[in-house]
Order: sequence, then structure tokens, then C-alpha cells
Amino acid sequence: SYFKIDFPNGDIAPNRGKAEDLIVRAYRSLEIDLQVEVHADLRENFYAYPQIFGSKAPDTNIDHRRVQNLQRFFTRKGQVLGVTQDSEDYSFGDIVIWQLLDGNKHIGMVVPGPGVKKTEKWVVHNIGDGPRWENKLFDYSIKGHYRYGD
Repeated sequence: SYFKIDFPNGDIAPNRGKAEDLIVRAYRSLEIDLQVEVHADLRENFYAYPQIFGSKAPDTNIDHRRVQNLQRFFTRKGQVLGVTQDSEDYSFGDIVIWQLLDGNKHIGMVVPGPGVKKTEKWVVHNIGDGPRWENKLFDYSIKGHYRYGD
């Protein structure tokens, strides 16, 4: 959904967020503002981004909240890593883009599992029921694997 938000450091209410908002918040905790970084790249390279939203210009309210734009940003500015079905190829903090059964794209971050499972590769994501910490790295078709930031 579209919301008018501040720039920089704009955010919507956490109970109204989606997967992309979760990723933006995770990076903000590392002092990386994807709202600012995506906007800056989009402003300079608008036509390098998917032209599927009917936008005529960059929009600080929504661009960083679209998985297709985040995927393009991470492809352009981050490390593009191999897509495999081996959890050893994924590191904590990596970004994963999935294609869901309905064709929509989804985004999550690789994180440690809980407690005694802390060496397992789990994901944090929000697929519509609020933020979830789950053992679902390979539950959907992975279409992108990225690393961004230090």
C-alpha cells in the first residue's frame, strides 16, 4: 500500500509493514538507509529500474518498498551471489528474493535459527501475517541472492 512518509528515515507503522519494510528496518539498524540509497540510485538511473509501476519519476514514499526495486538495487550496488539449494552457500545477513507460487516476488533476510538451532540458516520475512522468523529458506523458488553493506 502507498503511504506518504518522511524522507529520509521514513517508515510506516510497524503493524502495517510488509517484507520490504522489514529489510529496510534491518538495514537502518546498521545505519544504512535504503530509502535514501535506493532513491539516489533511482534518481540517477531511473530507466535501469523496472518500469512496471506506472511511475514517471522516483518516489521516496514507495520505491524502496517494492521488492523489484530492491532486487535491482542489490544487483547494481551489492554482491550478486549464486542461487543454490545448499544452506552453506548462504550467510547470515544475506538477502534472498523468492518467487511465490502465485508469481509474486518476496524478500527476506538470512538469520540464525533460535537457541540450539543458531547455526541453522533461517529467514526473517513478512509474507502478510507480520514479521516471522522461520526455517523457510528453501520453501519458495529463490530468484536472487545478495549481500549488501559491510
